[in-house]
Amino acid sequence: MDVVEIARWQFGITTVYHFLMVPLTIGLGAMVAVMHTAWVRSGQEKFLRMTKFWGKLYLINFILGVATGLVQEFQFGMAWSEYSRFVGDVFGAPLALEGLLAFFLESTFLGIWIFGWGRLRKGVHLAALWCAVIGSWVSAYFIIVANSWMQHPVGVELGEDGRPVMTDVWAVLTNNTALAAFTHAVFGALVVGGMFLLGIAWYHLWRRRHDGIDTVDERGHVIVGQAQDIPGRDRTDHGVWIWSLRFGAIVAMVGFLGTVVTGDIQGKLMYEQQPMKMAAAEAACHSGSSFSVLSLGNPGSTDCRDVTTLIEVPGVLGFLATGEWGVDMPGIRDLEPEYVDRYGETIPDDALYGDRAGAQIEYVPVMWVTYWGFRLMIGLGGIVAAAGAVALWLTRRGTVPGSRGLMRLALAGILAPFAANIAGWIFTEMGRQPFVVAPNPAVTGADSVYMYTQAAVSPGVTAGELLFSLISLGSVYGVLLVVEVYLLVRYTRGGVASAMPELIGQDDDDVDDPDGEHDDVLSFAY
Repeated sequence: MDVVEIARWQFGITTVYHFLMVPLTIGLGAMVAVMHTAWVRSGQEKFLRMTKFWGKLYLINFILGVATGLVQEFQFGMAWSEYSRFVGDVFGAPLALEGLLAFFLESTFLGIWIFGWGRLRKGVHLAALWCAVIGSWVSAYFIIVANSWMQHPVGVELGEDGRPVMTDVWAVLTNNTALAAFTHAVFGALVVGGMFLLGIAWYHLWRRRHDGIDTVDERGHVIVGQAQDIPGRDRTDHGVWIWSLRFGAIVAMVGFLGTVVTGDIQGKLMYEQQPMKMAAAEAACHSGSSFSVLSLGNPGSTDCRDVTTLIEVPGVLGFLATGEWGVDMPGIRDLEPEYVDRYGETIPDDALYGDRAGAQIEYVPVMWVTYWGFRLMIGLGGIVAAAGAVALWLTRRGTVPGSRGLMRLALAGILAPFAANIAGWIFTEMGRQPFVVAPNPAVTGADSVYMYTQAAVSPGVTAGELLFSLISLGSVYGVLLVVEVYLLVRYTRGGVASAMPELIGQDDDDVDDPDGEHDDVLSFAY
């Protein structure tokens, strides 16, 4: 196998796995902070229980996210050292701010929140959680700033050694690509958090009906009951789940609307900055204004001869790209010669590219990845929004239907926004190929900054070494995935009582150590 391909698979697998945790941390953390705020302001028991239960799941996800995220930066030195040398002067600032400011802010205040129960004043304790949540959002912003510079380099000029040197840090931090990508990612994270609440809350409301705790009258309205022999499954418990479900549904719907608006902004920017990516995403082989609803072709092909458009809508593509109906947009056949004329048919014969100089360049990304990734992102997001609206309607009488099939569908729906987020990131990253740092079309001549992916891999790394690290990291990440799923499922099935042992007459130490000898304050997280 080719060294570049193995290195890309390694980074892709570890990044996609890590990104499973990121949107849930960002979205769920904000929702837990809202729950905690509601409890401090109202003093109602249901909001305290919501905070404790969802807060525990948030912490499990956060811990696994940190463990998997650390590997990403190590890979820059392991497999992508040439890339690191090329972007180092630019990436140093946002990554340092992410680590020294955002991550430490997030971790410190989250620790204060974990250990502050019963030790801090309620307002101070709540402020610590909000600081941690804001820290996670700021952390995400700096990471997206770095990624967006790869999509649209700004604020730099080429140094004498052919590498970019930052000349305007403010331009880097306020890159319009970064602002659009960050808001889009935040709204996407809210969709993930909302569906997470909706699916799990639906399951617990269904269990209450299945176990005969809650019943419905002849008009279908809920009659909230209480299990005499099961601590914690009382009338307040019903309030926890119905509030969580409806809160999650509303957040998921609002989040989807936000992704639509910010996604439209991103699309227009991509047409300006990376026209080939968007042409491939639409399978637009020829210039025109028709939007492809369904195109089929040879999987893996970058040749327009293998693409057949079955359904298209005239005029829509121009509107999506420019806001004007019917405007013709350049297609792949017109863009490809422009890229060749500007950047050449082969990788430049330059010391920066070493023995990969002279390799043939394919400027058209793998179309089936960009095309279907784009549609999966949008389609799954729309399904989630519809699911939120249906959930609000079906629970208008205070509980969920007794159907086991609907319950399973609600749980499966948790995966939809995760898949949409992953599809969006794969589309964004693979659509940038063959560049690891895409050129900025607004810059011409010697100041144009870009780097080919083939030139970014560490020169001294062999295919065998990369394959070993790929298998090793993949195995470790597989184990971590099993651990996270096990913990989430265990505490989800346990309900509020799993996060509040006091509901069953025990404290945290008693649950994990009946003899009272275990005094680990983090035992609640095990």
